[in-house]
Amino acid sequence: MRFMMIVKANKDSEAGKMPSEALLAAMAKYNEELVNAGILVDLAGLQSSSKGFRVRFSGGKTSIIDGPFAETKELIAGYWVINVKSRQEAVDWPEKFPHQRLEREGENRGPSIFRAGRFCPGEAVDHHKEVGKKLAAGKK
Repeated sequence: MRFMMIVKANKDSEAGKMPSEALLAAMAKYNEELVNAGILVDLAGLQSSSKGFRVRFSGGKTSIIDGPFAETKELIAGYWVINVKSRQEAVDWPEKFPHQRLEREGENRGPSIFRAGRFCPGEAVDHHKEVGKKLAAGKK
């Protein structure tokens, strides 16, 4: 089962304040634990919303909205994608996350990730599976 562990943004991350050396060291240790457990699929820290944008689709039209965005509760500062055996295992990992023990406040969320095999069979699902195979093989 794949889950995305999301670190929500806060006033510090939106201000571009970088984590302390102690927090960066703790995060590196945590990431290494995920790798050693064989469950880490992907991870990234995200820059503040002032460097980003949103693409909105409405009424058949597309509009681009440049950051920054006021509502930090809706923003993401980073994420991990993990592949675990159970929901409980996915719940257990964020409890080890260093933010809770160091200087930053935060909230982690863990939505489950859909896989193409979970949808009803069909041509579109088969296409998604083929794209996934290409991605896994590192092809464009």
